[in-house]
Amino acid sequence: MSKRFDFLGINHLALVSSDMARTVDFYQGVLGMPLVKTVELPAGMGQHFFFDCGGGNQVAFFYFANGPGPAPGIASPKARPDTGETETAVGSMNHVAFSVPLEKIDGYRQALLDAGVECSEVWNHDDSEWGVSRELHEGVFVRSVYFKDPDGTLLEFAAWTREMGPDDVAHSPVRPGKD
Repeated sequence: MSKRFDFLGINHLALVSSDMARTVDFYQGVLGMPLVKTVELPAGMGQHFFFDCGGGNQVAFFYFANGPGPAPGIASPKARPDTGETETAVGSMNHVAFSVPLEKIDGYRQALLDAGVECSEVWNHDDSEWGVSRELHEGVFVRSVYFKDPDGTLLEFAAWTREMGPDDVAHSPVRPGKD
């Protein structure tokens, strides 16, 4: 397959906030992401703020003065994966996974707890039936911690444990109604 586009990563992912000041407090204050750009939207529509999440990538937020309220279970998960339903509607944003150093994942979980942020245990994602193991073993491909921001956006700290190879692509994509 020829390479059609030269991707350099994610420029930014734009989410929606119900309270921009609270969003700044969480992403800059709790998570330590520098606020790098702020925009006032025209005609009092709201704001658009950008935070540096490392590697030349940003996570951004819109605040819409007259935007609709949250829709858990439709536009976002109702819960963290360890506490309930995580299914969301087609075209929605399920969660944001921030890449973190593998050797720091346990300490980062503790830092979240110390900041009063409820979070999951560290998950060891593998290819077992349920996709997660209590134990760290050679089949684990990513370790992660799940938590939510003040608006209920599901977030994840994720750390790859190894390089992916050809054997990691082993499933045919589903085409509903055709398979």
